[in-house]
Amino acid sequence: MIEKFEVFAHKIMRLTAAGRLNMGKRMLFVINPNAGKGRIKNHLFSIVNLFSTAGYEVTVYPTKKPGDGERVVRERAAGYDLLVCAGGDGTLSEVARGLMEIETRPPVGYIPAGTTNDFASSLKLPKNMLKAASAAVCGEPFPCDIGSFNDTYFTYVAAFGAFTDVPYATSQQFKNILGHLAYLLEGMKRLPTIRSFALHIEHDGEVVDDRFMFGMITNSTSTGGFKGLTGKGVKLDDGLFEASFIKMPNNLLDLQTIITALLRQEVNPKWICSFRTSRLQILSDKELPWTIDGEFGGAVQEVTIQNHRQAITIYRPAKS
Repeated sequence: MIEKFEVFAHKIMRLTAAGRLNMGKRMLFVINPNAGKGRIKNHLFSIVNLFSTAGYEVTVYPTKKPGDGERVVRERAAGYDLLVCAGGDGTLSEVARGLMEIETRPPVGYIPAGTTNDFASSLKLPKNMLKAASAAVCGEPFPCDIGSFNDTYFTYVAAFGAFTDVPYATSQQFKNILGHLAYLLEGMKRLPTIRSFALHIEHDGEVVDDRFMFGMITNSTSTGGFKGLTGKGVKLDDGLFEASFIKMPNNLLDLQTIITALLRQEVNPKWICSFRTSRLQILSDKELPWTIDGEFGGAVQEVTIQNHRQAITIYRPAKS
């Protein structure tokens, strides 16, 4: 660990000497100490030391409970030059919601420390925490789209239907021990209880009316830890969502056809309605439970989902 730190510290000092880093700036470092297996605790000193070497005066804030990250960002982030968060995608989601509620938004560094880290994968952030910390202070700025779901915000996915309750229904201890397998095992329990919803969907002057068992609106190349489910050519800064809705199968054979299409990353128009849009409205025949960035987002009958193009700047590794 010491050897790795010295490598990154040397790189940062070279950048400082070249005038690429400015000394005396202030950083708010928001960490979720319970994310993943709590790995961030073993790296905290090295990461803060790295930030200090880069010339930042660092304020560390460990979140205490769900929603705490959003609150501290909303109340305090405007006074800092850089905001860095460490945790899972849920932690980044809280930080993004807090930032969207203030006018002066500092750029963001993200250190993935959760179980799945879907959005970190989409951003091509390093899994190594020291490398991610280095990218936060000497990487390249990337203006990233943010979504709004009625009166709240999300970073990479809003979804409903079959299996979408798995992330928040699965215990943290179960996630820590089994990783992706935990999601799959929990999902299998849901097979006998798949429900469908009659939806009226409006987007870009088009209307879709049908029954669907699943739907997701994403700004991500990876969902649930699996890549390719959101289609090809996904861009996180183009102002467009990738929307996919899966119709209710009539029997097990139809369900197998749908699953095969998804595994092959194919869109079967008979069963899958897919399009890209910057804004859509969905009206359901009954209250529809939603998952937003892997957490329960409430149950509503009507929702407007909109893309806010390049709303937040996130630092990621510089291209070599």
